[in-house]
Amino acid sequence: MRHKEIRALLLKRFNIPKARPITRTMNSFTMAEKAVFFFFTAVFVLSGIFLLWKVSAAFLVEVPVRGGTLAEGLVGNPRFINPVLALSEADKNLTALVYSGLARLTPDGQVANDLAESIAVSPDKRVYTAVLKENARFHDGTKVTADDVVFTVMKIADPVIKSPRRGNWDDVEVEKTDERTVKFTLKRPYAPFIYNLTVGILPKHIWHNVTNDEFSFSQFNTLPVGSGPFEVESVERNSGGIPDYYKLKPFGDSSDKKPYIKNLAFRFYPSEATLIEAYNNGEVSAMSGVSPENLEKLDKSGLQVVRSPLPRIFAVFWNQTKSKVLSDLDVRRALDLAAPKEKISEEIFKGFATPIDGPIPAGIYDWSSRRKDGESDEERFERARQILATAGWVLDLETGVLEKKNKSGNMSLSFSISTGDAPELKRVAEELKSVWEKLGAKVDVLVYETGDLNQNVIRPRQFEGLLFGEVVGRDADVYPFWHSSQRNDPGLNIALYANTKADRYLSEARSASDRTEAERDLKAFQEEIAADLPAVFLYTPSFLYIVPKELKSVTLGPLAAPQDRFLGIRDWYMETDRVWKIFLN
Repeated sequence: MRHKEIRALLLKRFNIPKARPITRTMNSFTMAEKAVFFFFTAVFVLSGIFLLWKVSAAFLVEVPVRGGTLAEGLVGNPRFINPVLALSEADKNLTALVYSGLARLTPDGQVANDLAESIAVSPDKRVYTAVLKENARFHDGTKVTADDVVFTVMKIADPVIKSPRRGNWDDVEVEKTDERTVKFTLKRPYAPFIYNLTVGILPKHIWHNVTNDEFSFSQFNTLPVGSGPFEVESVERNSGGIPDYYKLKPFGDSSDKKPYIKNLAFRFYPSEATLIEAYNNGEVSAMSGVSPENLEKLDKSGLQVVRSPLPRIFAVFWNQTKSKVLSDLDVRRALDLAAPKEKISEEIFKGFATPIDGPIPAGIYDWSSRRKDGESDEERFERARQILATAGWVLDLETGVLEKKNKSGNMSLSFSISTGDAPELKRVAEELKSVWEKLGAKVDVLVYETGDLNQNVIRPRQFEGLLFGEVVGRDADVYPFWHSSQRNDPGLNIALYANTKADRYLSEARSASDRTEAERDLKAFQEEIAADLPAVFLYTPSFLYIVPKELKSVTLGPLAAPQDRFLGIRDWYMETDRVWKIFLN
């Protein structure tokens, strides 16, 4: 269109039909009539806009969109962000986000495929065949293959590596059928084996040149590459070279849907006290596993507390090989009776813990949280006094400690309790020390930093009594913690318990064809434990997760471990948009 034509179009006068009669009518109005006319015209227009807005709002729905930053604080620094070696809570949390397995658990406890396209189980329940998804990729873009799966399982099973998961893979053969297919063969049926397939898969092309001796020292333990929903974007280290900050971002090529949260950051602190200080200062917006008594110390503005049952037990495990006193069943029975379990639950954990008398966590079965009797702590304490007196223990008036004569002289009721430096563990240990010393024992409480406790106390079994927790899991498989084959490191039978009947019940529970049969065997096993008392079982804790109010869709079912809070993280979101329903997929 030429310049003159455009100018002529702009200067052209347009006539609106019936405009002149309308103008004449408006001019005939008085000022009052014009005011009324414009008032009702404005009401009409505004009403129309309001009705259109209401109609639009009726068809609009709020949907999550990608965005937002969640900064979480953890106690302790990660050392092994590696599904084969992960030991500490920091290790396990990051491993759960960076790595993925053939299968994964959903928040409601169901098993869903992850890297696997399908998982088939043979009629005799002994052979599991997994086929990998065609598009399964590691964070570096490399395809996930059957070789990676076999490599990971072989590393777990290698005794030189000393993986804490090794006990779960005893008597399991793994073989590659083709590039995408792996077959697992069990010597006998084991219903919970499907949970084994949730273990994260290592990229063989990164790890294959790392020898077994170098495995736990490799830089890839703190610079992980997996196939999970989040990948490492950046790492910051302190002056000692230890990672103290990780920034993760959603993995775009994940085999499942991409998470909504745009940035996921982790900061690490030496203690819960420093973590709470950091939270109140705004350094982090989320914390997990907060002690109930510390809830009162938090800035309440902008937080929500998410709670969940935790299939874990805490107990004082006895190492009878290190103490002749503790090898006396009467002593163990008296210490168990005198332990103030209700008081610990109510006063130390503010009711966020359940007293127990056995190795099965409260809540898994209706009988697992049932006490042996209905006595109060005071009544049980008096019964403990009577047991020791009947067994020949006499109070030495000079030392205030019970003694008993034997062939080699007098034996004092004296022992130590080793535990970690978590505040609640120290309080529980001191409460036990106080009560047991009233009973006539001499008790030394030895507190260790978590890493030191694991490496120098638990693994070499260098303790008399150990106040510690065990993560049992939602399938209640306590075989790794109590079967006699697991007594030596890296086995988890830290009480060095050995009982042929108990071994048989544990093995039968593992191979049970259904939950009812497994429950029957586990109940029989717990009766054997009750007769032998290799530990003083104390409580099952509740899990508390502090998150910002703007974080939505956080659904926690029963957790087998704290890192299970991330099972539904793909659905968490912080930012939203509103769209018409017809545009939703």
